Amino acid sequence: MNIEHILQETIISAISELYGTVVDKSQITLQKTNKEFKGHYTLVTFPLLKISRKNPELTAQEIGSYLSQHSPIISEYNVIKGFLNLTITPETWLKLFQTIDSNTNYGFTPVEDDAPLFMVEYSSPNTNKPLHLGHVRNNLLGHALSEVLKANGKKVVKTNIVNDRGIHICKSMLAWKKWGNDETPESTGKKGDHLTGDFYVLFDQNYKKELAELQSKGLTKEEAEEKSELMVEVREMLRKWEDNDAETVNLWKMMNNWVYAGFDDTYREMGVSFDKIYYESETYLAGKEEVMRGLKEGIFYQKPDGSIWVDLTAHGLDHKLLLRSDGTSVYMTQDIGTAKLRFDDYQINRMIYVVGNEQNYHFQVLSIILDMLGFEFGKGLVHFSYGMVELPEGKMKSREGTVVDADDLMAEMIETAREMSQELGKLDNAPPKEVEEISRMIGLGALKYFILKVDPKKNMTFNPKESIDFNGNTGPFIQYTHARIQSVLRKAEDQKIEIPETIDKTISLSEKEEGLIQLHAEFKSVVKQSGEEYNVSLIANYIYDLAKEYNQFYHDHTILKEENSDIRNFRLLLSKNVALTISKGMSLFGIEVPERM
Repeated sequence: MNIEHILQETIISAISELYGTVVDKSQITLQKTNKEFKGHYTLVTFPLLKISRKNPELTAQEIGSYLSQHSPIISEYNVIKGFLNLTITPETWLKLFQTIDSNTNYGFTPVEDDAPLFMVEYSSPNTNKPLHLGHVRNNLLGHALSEVLKANGKKVVKTNIVNDRGIHICKSMLAWKKWGNDETPESTGKKGDHLTGDFYVLFDQNYKKELAELQSKGLTKEEAEEKSELMVEVREMLRKWEDNDAETVNLWKMMNNWVYAGFDDTYREMGVSFDKIYYESETYLAGKEEVMRGLKEGIFYQKPDGSIWVDLTAHGLDHKLLLRSDGTSVYMTQDIGTAKLRFDDYQINRMIYVVGNEQNYHFQVLSIILDMLGFEFGKGLVHFSYGMVELPEGKMKSREGTVVDADDLMAEMIETAREMSQELGKLDNAPPKEVEEISRMIGLGALKYFILKVDPKKNMTFNPKESIDFNGNTGPFIQYTHARIQSVLRKAEDQKIEIPETIDKTISLSEKEEGLIQLHAEFKSVVKQSGEEYNVSLIANYIYDLAKEYNQFYHDHTILKEENSDIRNFRLLLSKNVALTISKGMSLFGIEVPERM
């Protein structure tokens, strides 16, 4: 049952009868009535004035009068200037609520066998450092988008491309070789990704020291960079790796395996996963083959130094390097190869790249190049572009060791949740094991929700203390609302109150109860809109609004002490459904909701 659709159809009939004109649904603008006015839905009449040829107030009055006489779901109406406010009957709200209650998957569309296949790429880490706060936003957005697309009936393949080769990887390798003293994760007690990241920082420190010494001898910064022996060694190491030098490859495998083990632990704690992982070390060769084909077919061109380029000036862009003069590849080479292999592996209907907005140009170019190479899927690539995430202190830089590692951040969030819960006395009677589990749920829930509630396109500042507040638009507030409802339902069970499957359709509802049903019913359209717009923050903020409305209802109405058993049972059933929707909405983000807090 969709009240808005019923209203639209009735309004179309009203316009046809009153003004002799058939209009399309797109011409009917309905919105929720502003809280300061009486009503549930408001019809904006201004787009209809050319049809009615009357002023806004009279048009609204005529349509309102027609609807009140011909629509059984409207109990009354009022006109405020050109806005027609419509009040829906309590019976209609109860009927809608019964429909929602009868479907535990309300809001979600089942995935059919012939559903389109969406591939979502996210994470894309480098194997020279651990995952950091920027990766956290990427992973959470990618995972949430994948789950929202599934909830919209799409088949989804979650994929990751691991950047496991290149100059940046060789920097960590060279640092370990020169100054590592044969350290391993086992000998140091460090996670492998953290140990490898330490060597990446160490390389940068020594590189800067070398540049400073060269500049002190009178060289310019550019000349010093050209003379750097460390960079010469790094480039030579990359060349050896691409030539399959045994010693270099063995070192690469050893350090990458350290990092993979570390990544797995981080992904597990974060609650994200992948259906298929590609590795740049395997896909860049396919990319080089495509670049060479493009050169042979005259799509690309070669400079005298041997480097291969593509001319994109016809597309309003510039010239793009595809292969360096020494034959080594660039990121674009790898992405060309990865795209080809993916479409060979899967019958993909839509390929979505979850990558920060600093790569907007890169994906614009990738789409054009794939199209130039004759791949039909080239034009259909989607870059899910999101803004940067920073801390209150400002930007982070991996090579300078100023990033916040994802592992440290998650551990800090869990510890902060434990401390705040103890201060507020929320876990006073819980056994130690339950305290740990709930602290983990709250800490990670706070982190995930705070990041996902922000429009992905916007830059954001992550404030750990603000995110874990038990009041306001936060994960813990929503989790606490769910736990509060579960407490009410447990007390009902203790009092031997059985919640019936059907409700009395004759009970009277308060405005707050009607509003809660109306808001609850919107879950379906919000999930749909979120999937269509690739904006998971719509669901996050909807769930917050639902939790906030429920808490106001809880404050204004008695539930278990309500003397009328039919009203009491309705309120219990309403509470149960709100908790279910909160749980379903938060599950799309990988956020768990505790039964008690």
